[in-house]
Amino acid sequence: MTRYLITGASGMLGRDLQAALAGREFTALGRADLDVTDLQAVTDAARGHDVVINAAAYTKVDDAETNEADAYAVNAIGARNLASAAAAHSARLVQVSTDYVFNGSATSPYQESTPVDPISAYGRTKAAGEKFVMDENPAGSFIVRTAWLYGAHGPNFAKTMLRLAASHDTVSVVNDQLGQPTWTGDLAAQIVTLLDSDAPAGIYHGTNSGIASWFDFARAVFEVAGLDPLRVTPTDSSTFVRPAPRPSYSVLGHDAWSAAGLTPMRDWTEALAEAAQRGVLGDA
Repeated sequence: MTRYLITGASGMLGRDLQAALAGREFTALGRADLDVTDLQAVTDAARGHDVVINAAAYTKVDDAETNEADAYAVNAIGARNLASAAAAHSARLVQVSTDYVFNGSATSPYQESTPVDPISAYGRTKAAGEKFVMDENPAGSFIVRTAWLYGAHGPNFAKTMLRLAASHDTVSVVNDQLGQPTWTGDLAAQIVTLLDSDAPAGIYHGTNSGIASWFDFARAVFEVAGLDPLRVTPTDSSTFVRPAPRPSYSVLGHDAWSAAGLTPMRDWTEALAEAAQRGVLGDA
């Protein structure tokens, strides 16, 4: 029987990974249970497991601009520790990464082989984590890059839109940033599918298919919640200046799945409709 270790297990993706692994033997460790920056603690935790899924991350993108060392400790050193521990115990590793490793200047989907070029502190720390993983355990590691996550078990854009809908007549959302809204339920299931397959180690892009702006996403959230989507109005990024630069184009290509004989994740609109039907977004 395969034994799984989930780090970052109390987060939005971590909780859905536990659901995706229901009926299997797994250990779920949140931030309070395991400090991924502690190599000895990580090595001890990995012992007895066949698979390690690292969903632990410093995800406060704006805070990372002034706290890059803290972000690096979790996103880079933590990844290195888990890759080292996985290699030591002959376990496979799934390292969850991000679209922020790219600079966002592309005009067509980023392929898995595209060289990284992060423009934020958060992106730099996640790119460093990817490199450590491939250095420490290249034959046994999957790097799964994802983006624009929403789910039942944490704060996210979709929930924010519904909260604003309850207190505002209209909501302004940027329409000049493009990406792929991704349900953590779908991502967790895709990670399990990857681990159950004989797919080769390497980089995979774990996002729902299709393309949308944040404005498109917000209108779709309103619509599936039974609200008037015209209450969402377009604006541009100049009205929402934040400490960390955001990639203007975060669409990821999915060729690695097809090459491995696996089906890429479904269109984001289908995922959102099911998520809403299941009550993932909460009440409007």
